[in-house]
Amino acid sequence: MKKIFPLIIVLISLSLIGIIYIQFNWIDTMLVNKQDEFRWKVINALREVSDQLAEQKPPIPSLKNYRARPGWNFPSDQLRSELMRPATVAQKFTTFEVEAKLRKAMNNQGLKNIPFEFGIIGDVGSLYYEYELQSKDFQVQFEDTLNTLQLHIPIQPPAGTDMENLVPPEEIIMVVPDIKALVFRQMRWMIVGAIFFTLMIISAFYITVYALLRQKKLSEIKNDFINNMTHEFKTPLATISLAVDALKNNKVLEDRSRMEYFSGIIKEENKRMNKHVETILQAALMDRQQIELNRELLHVNAIITDTVANYTLQLQEIEGRIDLKLNAENDLINGDAVHFKNLVSNLIDNAVKYSKEKLVLRISSSNVGRNLMLRFEDNGIGMSKETVRRIFEKFYRAHTGNLHNVKGFGLGLSYVKTIIDAHGGRIRVDSTLGKGSCFTLEVPSVKEKVSA
Repeated sequence: MKKIFPLIIVLISLSLIGIIYIQFNWIDTMLVNKQDEFRWKVINALREVSDQLAEQKPPIPSLKNYRARPGWNFPSDQLRSELMRPATVAQKFTTFEVEAKLRKAMNNQGLKNIPFEFGIIGDVGSLYYEYELQSKDFQVQFEDTLNTLQLHIPIQPPAGTDMENLVPPEEIIMVVPDIKALVFRQMRWMIVGAIFFTLMIISAFYITVYALLRQKKLSEIKNDFINNMTHEFKTPLATISLAVDALKNNKVLEDRSRMEYFSGIIKEENKRMNKHVETILQAALMDRQQIELNRELLHVNAIITDTVANYTLQLQEIEGRIDLKLNAENDLINGDAVHFKNLVSNLIDNAVKYSKEKLVLRISSSNVGRNLMLRFEDNGIGMSKETVRRIFEKFYRAHTGNLHNVKGFGLGLSYVKTIIDAHGGRIRVDSTLGKGSCFTLEVPSVKEKVSA
């Protein structure tokens, strides 16, 4: 597993990077193709309008076929040339009419609602050409050569017609502003879809890696739990076995006090095993969320005082003490007496297990609004940020460094969290490695006696 797991991570990472790279290149290529397609559609629309604008009315027949009498030159050749000269676009169409033709041609090319500006240049090729027609913002957009698409199409009759050489050189210019934004808008659903599915793949990758890491941690926790359980059951079984062998001794059988001593050992070890079994069964119930509370009115200060009295001997062994500051005027809650006493016992037991020499555990109670607040603050070994984050996970046990006498299954604080939640309260922990920990509990309090 240690070798396969990194390989899986590397393979999935490389696949993900490859997919993102391909997606990026695909989008980039599609943008270029879409811009080219857009450009050709605009060109086709311009050519269509150019052909329409190039249509000229036939010259006046009377002047074309006119024959002056000999010796009388009227009209002159210059006047005849001017009269025969075809009209310009500006003479035949208004700005509004040209814009309408362009809009219709753009719609025919599938470019509806595309903003554009246009202008028509007359006398193209001369040094001083001028704009015959132009839309309102044409000049402003025409000067922006970086962000606009600018196309020039000549306006002239088809080659080989009579008007080819008579038509003044003209040109229509179309400017489409912010061409990239328009192409992006046309491709927005494809881009959004590509990004969405890429994010889906990234999410799946994250969930997969998270699940693998989680399974790895659970496997380690399971192995620790099995080792701890084996040790916790092996010790009392070995003690019971020795006590049974001692009871078979004739000298012990003849001495009633020694028989009672070894019988007491067997009974105590049996209780110890039953306690372990009960702890594991409680964990199973918590998994199935089948804990049922037998609610009644409880005075929490009294429960804490009674529970602390049970730890007198353990505190003497480590030269520790518990300071009580039970200042809550209203310590009444509607809770389960057995579970709440176990909750307090687990928090005290946790402080004793992870203590240094001369433990000082401060337990206080106070009223905060409608809640009863309890604080369990010790000067023990403290916890790292990782441990604080995972301290309420089932079977999780903090690393104790040089302390090797810490026993248990890692279920105590998980049980505490479950019971607090069942009572509608909340718990938080603050800890500094090497300095100690502080558990803060808040439970709804009651002022009047209510039915259980």
